[in-house]
Amino acid sequence: MGKIVESTNVSLDGLMDNMRDWHFDYFKEGAMDFAGAQLKAADALLMGRKTYENFASAWPQRTGDWFSDKFNTMRKYVVSSTLTDPEWTNTVVLGADIPAEVARIKAETQGDILMYGHGPVARLLLEHGLLDEIRLWIHPIFAGRAEPDHLIYRDTGKTPLRLLDTTVLETGIIIATYGPVPTD
Repeated sequence: MGKIVESTNVSLDGLMDNMRDWHFDYFKEGAMDFAGAQLKAADALLMGRKTYENFASAWPQRTGDWFSDKFNTMRKYVVSSTLTDPEWTNTVVLGADIPAEVARIKAETQGDILMYGHGPVARLLLEHGLLDEIRLWIHPIFAGRAEPDHLIYRDTGKTPLRLLDTTVLETGIIIATYGPVPTD
């Protein structure tokens, strides 16, 4: 059975968006190594429509390196009620009973199912106990400006997590990996 792993870059003030303004100064060799190992462990990607549209507009044009080639050829699952005809190779749209479809995908997948970002899909999976790990890539910067929709924080139900691992990169990024609190 696969596990769903969310990987989210976040500034100290909670910004997950506009990464071009704050992320790339910190994404050096150690971060590339960690991101590569994370992708190697994954058999599929899971994303919402907005992430899909951003990725599908950039990644298919990139080829010739193992990271791009894997990204482009691996199975991709998109949660959307509006996307009907995805053009990116190996993309399947999920839209009916998302929790049941994701549970089935987990049961059928051997490796990780990787998600990028913490949006509505991640919150839905948390609510239904389907998200196995959250890796927060905490960058040592206050981004300064953000709209509420660009922040990791949302008014949602309380979700206790337990720390599974931490990795500190030379650039100051702390990758904090959390998982659900086991229930007895």
